Amino acid sequence: MADYLVIVESPAKAKTIERYLGKKYKVKASMGHVRDLPKSQLGVDTEHDFEPRYITIRGKGPVLKELKTAAKKAKKIYLAADPDREGEAIAWHLAHSLDIDLSSDCRVVFNEITKDAIKDSFKHPRKINMDLVDAQQARRILDRLVGYKISPILWKKVKKGLSAGRVQSVALRLIIDRENEINEFKPEEYWTIDGTFLKGKETFDASFFGINGKKHPLKTQEDVKEILSKLKGSKFSVEKVTKKERKRNPAVPFTTSTLQQEAARKLNFRAKKTMMIAQQLYEGIDLGKEGTVGLITYMRTDSTRISNTAIEEVSAFIDQTYGKDFLNTTKRPAKKNENAQDAHEAIRPTSTLRKPADVKHVLSRDQLRLYKLIWERFVASQMAPAVLDTMSVDLDNNGLTFRANGSKVKFAGFMKVYVEGKDDQLEEKDKMLPDLKEGDTVLSKDIEPEQHFTQPPPRYTEARLVKTLEELGIGRPSTYAPTLDTIQKRGYVALDNKRFLPTELGGIVLNLIIEFFPEIINVEFTAKMEKELDSVEEGTIEWVRIIDSFYQDFEKRVEKAEAEMQEVEIEPEYAGVDCEECGHPMVYKMGRYGKFMACSNFPDCRNTKPIVKDIGVKCPTCHEGNIVERKSKKRRIFYGCDRFPECEFVSWDKPIERKCPKCENMLVEKKLKKGVQVQCVNCDYKEEQQK
Repeated sequence: MADYLVIVESPAKAKTIERYLGKKYKVKASMGHVRDLPKSQLGVDTEHDFEPRYITIRGKGPVLKELKTAAKKAKKIYLAADPDREGEAIAWHLAHSLDIDLSSDCRVVFNEITKDAIKDSFKHPRKINMDLVDAQQARRILDRLVGYKISPILWKKVKKGLSAGRVQSVALRLIIDRENEINEFKPEEYWTIDGTFLKGKETFDASFFGINGKKHPLKTQEDVKEILSKLKGSKFSVEKVTKKERKRNPAVPFTTSTLQQEAARKLNFRAKKTMMIAQQLYEGIDLGKEGTVGLITYMRTDSTRISNTAIEEVSAFIDQTYGKDFLNTTKRPAKKNENAQDAHEAIRPTSTLRKPADVKHVLSRDQLRLYKLIWERFVASQMAPAVLDTMSVDLDNNGLTFRANGSKVKFAGFMKVYVEGKDDQLEEKDKMLPDLKEGDTVLSKDIEPEQHFTQPPPRYTEARLVKTLEELGIGRPSTYAPTLDTIQKRGYVALDNKRFLPTELGGIVLNLIIEFFPEIINVEFTAKMEKELDSVEEGTIEWVRIIDSFYQDFEKRVEKAEAEMQEVEIEPEYAGVDCEECGHPMVYKMGRYGKFMACSNFPDCRNTKPIVKDIGVKCPTCHEGNIVERKSKKRRIFYGCDRFPECEFVSWDKPIERKCPKCENMLVEKKLKKGVQVQCVNCDYKEEQQK
């Protein structure tokens, strides 16, 4: 019989830890929280210091019974939930349910699930940290008050199933404010003049910069004509050559938010998916002979700090694999966000020596891709800066300055392993210029003016929204994924081409919150509240004071909203076609995956149809139907016959009306990195790539 009982949250984690601790330890899983506020009522006594009323979560009775039975047989119980506020609260609830003395050293924490980390943590058990527990309780109670007081009003005045949380309301406001910016944006005209130049047989590009070396903007076509009229012949003299050496530092290791951002950019992962897979890698993967091992450190963190042991290991690895030149000899201090709690290390592999290729055979495709991203980012973060040779050249023709810029990687440094992704930008590539010297003469080959218009700010992607919330101090690492998921589930926003688009419902709800609960969607107020809640964790302020300060004014606003908020009737948007099942008109609806058509006779008729777009091409398979553009559940565009399911033609590439001149088969437009190319689906016929 085991002498010690260890309780963690998940069975996967339990399995990994039990193998490390040996026969004297029995490890069981609580499956998350065992107690929580009741779902059917507020569960907070607003008259008596906001005392919460916790009950056993429905369905957790058998789990709790099993834990109580095991606890009676154990000499000592250790609570080993995750090393954060939520984990501390889970441990506290378990202590209450199992009658564990709160003054006893029953709590163990570890940042990674490896043999050394686990064994070391059990040498240093501690008491449950009530400051952490109170910080979690404060957030839970505050969110309960906001949600359970506002949501019933929205159900009554707008429609059932709506909600209004602290962080989700601010996220919704950011999305809608950005949409308003886009709608109100007035594009401004501007022009560029780009040229191709010859130095001997070598060609390079340069663009008009200004007059006599001073920048001169081109706002209209008349400005362009005036500049072009001043050009004299095709000879340009090289007026100025500037050569510099530029260093580029690697990105710091991942935090929760930067991991979500980079996984969205490079792997096309949603925030929720990133966290789910990271949890699997943290809790442990069966590596065969080595057993079950946690591959990464704890994935909910806002710190870029790295332990000395990990730095020593990765430094030795870089030295042996890439050479001393690639090792970073100047240690940069960990970059700390002013809102960061710095409770844990950055997200990193538990061992640098466990390369992605070594574990490829035991990981799923998505697990491998995320592990590879984390591994490469961490290794690169400890490598030497990249060194780039840059060159800037000014060309002159009758006082008109054209400028060319080039760069070349002189020393790859960290770039040999990993380069950070950028939103809506291509990664840097070598762009070399010929060997030019001041006084040289070059010839213009082509000089082309081009009209442009300024663009509105882009809609938020998941990555950009997470970054913005973090910069504003809204929410914390663990809240981003569920927040983004909630605003989509409620129908407040939809994803279109991986970007958030607000719905009519989202606009209605936000306007009501702005009118009756302005502090809920006030960015500064919410950020200040986050800092105050963090101060509870630091033990500098009592959580009841924070809640009470907020609730005094909030309660009055709730009473006013109940009395004065008008009922809102959402007018249906008719699609112009009738339902083929019952004859009622179809209307447009907005779901979490975008717009679709639904029968207006719902719930009596539940017929729905996707919105399709006819591209004007006959189906090459049945020759009767037309090809239409559709969207998959993951919002990826594909093309199929409108006679589906009778005709099963489908294509990811867009078919075009022309036939292949070589084999008379179907031609499609294939999207490539730099443009679109027309190709045959049957033979090797290809046309020149279009931008």
